[in-house]
Amino acid sequence: MAFEITGKVIEIMPVVNVSDRFRKREFVIERKETSSGVVFVDYIKFQLVQDKCDLINNSFLNEEVKVLFSIKGNKWEKDGKVSYFTNLDAWKIEKTSGTAQVKENFNNIPPEDYPPESEELSDLPF
Repeated sequence: MAFEITGKVIEIMPVVNVSDRFRKREFVIERKETSSGVVFVDYIKFQLVQDKCDLINNSFLNEEVKVLFSIKGNKWEKDGKVSYFTNLDAWKIEKTSGTAQVKENFNNIPPEDYPPESEELSDLPF
């Protein structure tokens, strides 16, 4: 089952290689909700695993985002003691703010600051 939530990215942790076959990255969003004039703030931690670790980088910090995620539950036993863990596994992250600003900033770049053309692309017919 998939869920979605919006909020502001307030922290992005580095990628952690748990083992040589498993890696994860965590990030936190701040979600504010107002009810009867009172503002409630939640800090929600998500994890990205394997190839999804690359879905977020520092450019997302302090940005409003929509996170699509699944809830995963695990059972772990050690020395006769049973523990349960719940993870919010994000699988898609979209910025919901700043897209117009990015486009506007790109349009204001002077031509002399454009990256040089690649010779590989110079012979393309379009």
